Amino acid sequence: MSKFTASGQRKIRDVLARHVESGKIPGVVALFSKDDETHVEALGTMQHDGGAPMRRDTVFRMASASKPVSIAAAMVLLDECRLRLDDPVDQWLPELADRQVLKAFDGPIDETVPARRPITVRDVLTSTFGLGMDMTSIGTPIMNEVFAQGLTPNLPTPMPDQDEWLRRLGALPLMHQPGDHWQYHIASDLAGVLVSRVTGKTFDEALRERVFGPLGMNDTGFHVPDEKIHRMPVLYAPDPASGEFHVWDESKGGRWNVPPAFQGGGGGLVSTADDYHAYFRMLLNGGKHRGERILSRQAVQLMTTNRLAPAQNAARTELATNNVHISFGQGQHGGWGFGMAVRTYRGDYAPVGQFGWDGGAGTSAYADPVNNVVGILLTQVGASVPNSVHLMHDFWTTLYQAVEE
Repeated sequence: MSKFTASGQRKIRDVLARHVESGKIPGVVALFSKDDETHVEALGTMQHDGGAPMRRDTVFRMASASKPVSIAAAMVLLDECRLRLDDPVDQWLPELADRQVLKAFDGPIDETVPARRPITVRDVLTSTFGLGMDMTSIGTPIMNEVFAQGLTPNLPTPMPDQDEWLRRLGALPLMHQPGDHWQYHIASDLAGVLVSRVTGKTFDEALRERVFGPLGMNDTGFHVPDEKIHRMPVLYAPDPASGEFHVWDESKGGRWNVPPAFQGGGGGLVSTADDYHAYFRMLLNGGKHRGERILSRQAVQLMTTNRLAPAQNAARTELATNNVHISFGQGQHGGWGFGMAVRTYRGDYAPVGQFGWDGGAGTSAYADPVNNVVGILLTQVGASVPNSVHLMHDFWTTLYQAVEE
């Protein structure tokens, strides 16, 4: 007896095909599994004007879907007592000692007060250390400075190497007092720098040794070498007005074809459907992969359950409700754990407890402990237009209908 109904599987394939045939999504790879049963659909092509077909082993830029995976390296260090949640980060990240905090988050950069307390490991892992992307604060002096300094993957200002990145971060005041507010993205990159400093290895080496290697994630890393570059599609950011396909990143000679100066846990990974599946299955399996323990069950529970109080979570709630037109409907999750969203209310077809995240390059990866389901949807269309996000919504809507009761 299949774990997914035959009619449900047809519906998933039909919805994926409809998006590809619309001409808005050149290609898609979708993987969905329940218990020990896995299905993969690969439709369309690597380029919008044809090219090689999408394949199960196509390598995608995971963008912000990097966050739930990259955080695992920090969880390993918690398990080993090399990090403690409420330790100040100053001993490893002295650039962030003695913080100043803006009097008003949208005020002048030089009007500050001292931080109430040091930044802790917990603040970094929960994205509440005091600085980050805030879609509701674009255009404020501090956000302008974050972009100008190349602290986010914000072209054309390239991100510097991690020591220089941290130096620039340390030169800015915080927007909010440590622990007060969830803010997006920068904490995920900072977590990678923290791991690198604690281990004395590059972030890539730490992840490879403790996460990617043991899980057999051989196609996951921070760049795609020449011998695999034919497996990575062109990345498009279509024009929002005309829908015309603009190339955001070439494959050969593009940004992910060479090792980056900065190994960003917030959005730097490349991977495949099967590699991501191995990781999310390990989380559903309480931290074990084929009998080998990768993370403790307790670490997995900590990272995959909501860690935020309502006041800390206000910015996400704001984005999910009052800025839904900007997010194309992403963000109906409620909570946030470590490096990933966690559903705390029934906002769509997925149950409370589902965890994972999406990427602005057209990627989506979630696991659901209620149904023991993993879903991974990968495209090469960025979120400059809603098309890839609409496809994600439709994938999840049909996937849940296909689960056999």
